[in-house]
Amino acid sequence: MANLDLIGKMKDVAARFDEVMEALASPETMSDMERFRELGKEQKRLTPIIEKYREYQAAAETISDAEAILAEETDPEMREMCSAEVYENRAKCEKIEEELKMMLLPRDENDDRNVVMEIRAGAGGEEAALFAYVLYRMYTMFAASAGYKTEIVNLNETGLGGFKEVTFTVEGTGAFSRLKFESGVHRVQRVPETESQGRIHTSTVTVAVLPEAEDVEVDIDPGDLKIDTIKSTGAGGQHINKTESAIRLTHLPTGIVIECQDERSQHKNREKAMKLLATKLYEIKQAEQHEKIASARRSQVGTGDRSERIRTYNYPQGRVSDHRIGLTLYSLESFLNGDIGEMLDALAAADAAERLKNSEA
Repeated sequence: MANLDLIGKMKDVAARFDEVMEALASPETMSDMERFRELGKEQKRLTPIIEKYREYQAAAETISDAEAILAEETDPEMREMCSAEVYENRAKCEKIEEELKMMLLPRDENDDRNVVMEIRAGAGGEEAALFAYVLYRMYTMFAASAGYKTEIVNLNETGLGGFKEVTFTVEGTGAFSRLKFESGVHRVQRVPETESQGRIHTSTVTVAVLPEAEDVEVDIDPGDLKIDTIKSTGAGGQHINKTESAIRLTHLPTGIVIECQDERSQHKNREKAMKLLATKLYEIKQAEQHEKIASARRSQVGTGDRSERIRTYNYPQGRVSDHRIGLTLYSLESFLNGDIGEMLDALAAADAAERLKNSEA
């Protein structure tokens, strides 16, 4: 039996799709590039839903035609063939209904945004810093395979090649939707490169994944800023310690401090620092909004709180385990080489399933 509520929603989506297609062909829209881009995004988002709905309609029409024949046909062979068609297409409709329910779930408004990622060494001293570098490498290798572009904003290295902290951007459509569940505490269990006795140590690294703010969304009052030029620190060549090209921004109302030293140009460092500050302020603004509806939006995969331990990387056993969804993969080496898609897909599926359950409750 058809899901009448779902069919009603799909009729609304189909009507909206027709409106979008008509608007895109309008000369008025062509002259307004901002509106054209927004409608283009909506068209891209709605197209797979409409295509899936057309599959559903075709299967439903096949059922209707076969049932009409069954109502009049007496030939056993023909009836058997029509009954098989009804059975097969009913199963198809049920499957498509479940897929459409998932596709119609409210989207995270940030899903298509670029990402700012922050990785910081936690407990474990130098070993934690070395693993922070490993995670940075993992994410940049994944980004490259996905066609995303990465760029370091700020980096604080250790003498042994580890990262005390690194901030970098990941640019590309859907970057946030793929990486947003990586926020939290990542735990590593291994024999440290700095340990000579062969004992397994446990260290932690924190990861934060933030949707990059767009310029128009956060209004920063210049009077709220304290701007200092400082000498860059850490590895990076002789020039890095001789020029005051690094920038430290302090946002006085919130106390947020942003440092950017990746570029030789003071102007470029300031530009990057301002963008990162805007992202931080946008995160605060979002957190305030989300807190009002937090209970409804928290999902099985966790709150995204960077203090929550989400994953363990166990070197002796060659496994990586995500504690939120109970998934363990015995492919640690390839995982750390950027092959994290299976884990990301599982996290997204768990989140969608939980949101679907909540929407039907």
